[in-house]
Amino acid sequence: MDVYEAVTSRRAVRGFTDQPVPREVLERVLSAAAWAPSGSNIQPWNIYVVTGGPLAELKKRAGERLDAGDPWDEAEYEQYPPELKSPYGERRSAFGEQRYGELGVAREDLEARQRAASANWQCFGAPAALFCYIDRGLGPAQWSDAGMYLQTVMLLLRAEGLHSCPQMAWAKFHKSVAEIVSPPDELMLFCGMSIGYEDVTQGGGRTGRAPLDETVRFIDGY
Repeated sequence: MDVYEAVTSRRAVRGFTDQPVPREVLERVLSAAAWAPSGSNIQPWNIYVVTGGPLAELKKRAGERLDAGDPWDEAEYEQYPPELKSPYGERRSAFGEQRYGELGVAREDLEARQRAASANWQCFGAPAALFCYIDRGLGPAQWSDAGMYLQTVMLLLRAEGLHSCPQMAWAKFHKSVAEIVSPPDELMLFCGMSIGYEDVTQGGGRTGRAPLDETVRFIDGY
């Protein structure tokens, strides 16, 4: 698989089989991903990979919290501004309409939407999960580095025939994740990532992107 194919075939998959992901594959991907860009070579990512019994326990605890109606953990960072101005708000709304439309969930059916969202905390059935932490003392540039690292991981997973789904949703249950992975206090959970083989029977399309002329400006002599 070449780089272009990896980029264009990557998408957030929300349905995985229970086929285990070999440890050696994960090690190969994460070893190569360490070469992702990093300002002054700080390498701000701190990664925990959870599989097997520990992941099953995390899913169990998250499910119990949802069933009990426990509130989300106190936010440690702002995932989205309170109000998204145009065109960002429209893009987010379009994504929601596509996502829930594929599931046959009406916009006004809040209960069904909550059930669909709860699949996040079961990793959509994936047998492996990655959790990315960043030091609380680092700034926006280092968060950007972490994003480039995660993108590199996802593209390498595609090269291995795997799929993924990056999930800020896990930051809402960061205390439950910490109970399993025991990070030091100076680290903050940025996001999780479900990893596995796609369950093609579950369908799910790829979210579209804005046309090039909406996001790119060429300042040159062409």
